[in-house]
Amino acid sequence: MSLVVVGSVAYDGVETPHGKVDRMLGGAATYIALSAAYFTEVKIVAVVGDDFADADRHLLASRRIDLAGMETVKGGKTFFWKGLYSADMNERTTIETNLNVFGDFQPKLPESYRSAPYLLLGNIQPTLQRGVRAQMTGVKFSGGDTMNYWINDFRAELLETLKSWDFLLINDSEARLLSGVDNLQRAAAKIHGLGPRTLVIKRGEYGAVLFHAGHHFMAPGYLLERVFDPTGAGDCFAGGFMGYLAARGIRPKDGHMDMAELRKAVIYGSVMGSFCCEQFGVDRFRTLTHNEIEARFQEFRSCTEF
Repeated sequence: MSLVVVGSVAYDGVETPHGKVDRMLGGAATYIALSAAYFTEVKIVAVVGDDFADADRHLLASRRIDLAGMETVKGGKTFFWKGLYSADMNERTTIETNLNVFGDFQPKLPESYRSAPYLLLGNIQPTLQRGVRAQMTGVKFSGGDTMNYWINDFRAELLETLKSWDFLLINDSEARLLSGVDNLQRAAAKIHGLGPRTLVIKRGEYGAVLFHAGHHFMAPGYLLERVFDPTGAGDCFAGGFMGYLAARGIRPKDGHMDMAELRKAVIYGSVMGSFCCEQFGVDRFRTLTHNEIEARFQEFRSCTEF
């Protein structure tokens, strides 16, 4: 079943201990869509300038990603971000951020998108997220991502937005900030009370924790021999998680989700995030195959059974 993805399509400049790329395709919606498209049909909502390369547009379109909702602003420039990673790549320093056309982004859903059953809202202003949710007429499972900036400076708008979400994907520091408590189990309970009944707390190289209906599931991070570039790994996790659920048609029944399916979705999310780190930007997704995805899923299974 189709998944609507809303967020940024951008260009990034990235430097890691393994090299430097001055300009490459990036943006949360890009990573989410490329990841999710291995599982289900994706419809993207974003904005770019007329500097957006035909080759990058073709890459997205070639992966059954519907681009009817990707607006091109004539004379405008695409969102650009530049960052530097530390030696262990656990810290990232932003060198440059140019919002360009993304600064005036007002998501507009084509009529063909509005009846889609799944919605994943990338990290944008909470009021815009709520506006997108209101445009959906047939959504069955929706939610998304947020960040410290929105939690700190737009808390009231964010809390109003979360009331209608089925799921939330955030990292551990964001979960503590949003809930006001340090313990992740108690933080999850408080966040459930804000609206989302399904919560995934991402913990970077240490994996992720799923909380739903009084149960939790801990997934390890995949042990890569070498991490080339972690940019977009969290978004690829989100794409794998939601792509799997959409492909399977998993949705809430009386407010509850199938825990076994949610666990598999978390593992597929971890699989997709791990592949993202193996090359710069989206390059790993240019050659990644379904067989490789399934092989790594089975590797996760074999490494965690006891």
